[in-house]
Amino acid sequence: MNHLSFIAAAYGLTLVVVLVFAIGAWRRGVAAQRRLAALDPRNATTMPGDAA
Repeated sequence: MNHLSFIAAAYGLTLVVVLVFAIGAWRRGVAAQRRLAALDPRNATTMPGDAA
């Protein structure tokens, strides 16, 4: 029996899990930026020390 299919399935499952985690983190980051923008009257995209 060839183990290549099981190895490919394991790599595929790993890729799917990593993508799900990455998309979830990205969505949480976007939501956090929106919450910050709602709380902070300053522009949330500028960093301290930036020329205004």
